[in-house]
Amino acid sequence: MNTRYWIGVASKDHVDKGKTGGFCQLCHGKAEPLKRMHRGDWLIYYSPKEKFHTNTPYQHFTAVGQIIDDQTYSYQMSENFILFRRNIHFLSSQDVAIHPLISSLQFIKNKKSWGMAFRYGFFEISQDDFQLITTNMMANND
Repeated sequence: MNTRYWIGVASKDHVDKGKTGGFCQLCHGKAEPLKRMHRGDWLIYYSPKEKFHTNTPYQHFTAVGQIIDDQTYSYQMSENFILFRRNIHFLSSQDVAIHPLISSLQFIKNKKSWGMAFRYGFFEISQDDFQLITTNMMANND
C-alpha cells in the first residue's frame, strides 16, 4: 500500500494533548477521517487558533506524525460524548507559520482565500507539499 499524506485541522491546545498522549483525532472526534488513514501514513496538523474556545489566531503547522497501527478506537470523553482516535508517533518539530509557505503549497489553489483549503478539517496532500512543510518544521529543531 502506498504511503499517503494528510492535513488535519485542530486548535493548538488540542494538538498538544494528542502529542502528549500519542493519539490523533479529527473533525471533532469523527471516526470516518481516521478510517481513511493506514499504518505508515503521515499526518500534519494545522492549527488556525491557539485554543478551541477562543478566536485568537495562530495559523501554524503544529505537529507531524506517522500512524503506527491499523486501529481506530473509541474514547469516552464524558458521559454523553464518545469520540474516535488513532495511535500516532509524533516527531519532534517546531511550529511553522503558514504565511511564508502559502505561495509554494500545491493544495492551496486560491492563494488569496488560502484558508478555504482547511474548511473541511481533513484532507490529503501531495508528497511534495508534505516535504515542504516538514522540512520547515524540522529546520533548526533540537
